[in-house]
Amino acid sequence: MNWKRASMAAALGYHAAEAERGARLCFDLRPGSYDTDALIAVLKQLKTFYEGERVVLVWDGLSAHWSRAMRAWAAEQDWLTLERLPAYAPELNPVEMLWSAIKTRELANVAGDHLADVADAAERGINRVCEEGRLPWSFLAHTGLEIHSPTPHN
Repeated sequence: MNWKRASMAAALGYHAAEAERGARLCFDLRPGSYDTDALIAVLKQLKTFYEGERVVLVWDGLSAHWSRAMRAWAAEQDWLTLERLPAYAPELNPVEMLWSAIKTRELANVAGDHLADVADAAERGINRVCEEGRLPWSFLAHTGLEIHSPTPHN
C-alpha cells in the first residue's frame, strides 16, 4: 500500500429486535477521501453485510452523506433509511467512540514509515472491538440513545 492519505468509514450495527445477537461492525478503508460515489459503494457493501435486513443509518452532516446524488440513490433503496444527527453533535454518534477507542490504544504513538502501518494498526483496533462483544454496546450507551424494536404494522 503506497498511499499518501487514507480514509476509513465504519458502521456499527445494533439489532433492534434481537439485542442478544450482538453489535456488528462493518468498515471500509480506502486511499484518499470519501465522496458520494465512494460512500454509495460502501453502502452497497453494507447491504451485502446485513444480508437483506432493513437498516436505519444514522449519519452526521458530512456533505457527501447528504448530497443530491446520495439522497436520490438512498430514496431508491427499500432496505435503507437515513437519519441525520444534529449538527456539531459527535457525542451522539457511537462511531466516534469507536474511533476514540482505537486512537487511544492501537493508534496511540504509531509512527510508522508507511500509511500501511497506520492501516494495520487501525484494523487491529477494529478487530479488538469486534472481539469485545460489550464494547460496541457501551459506545451506544455513551450516546444516551436507545434502540427500540420496530412496531409491527397491522
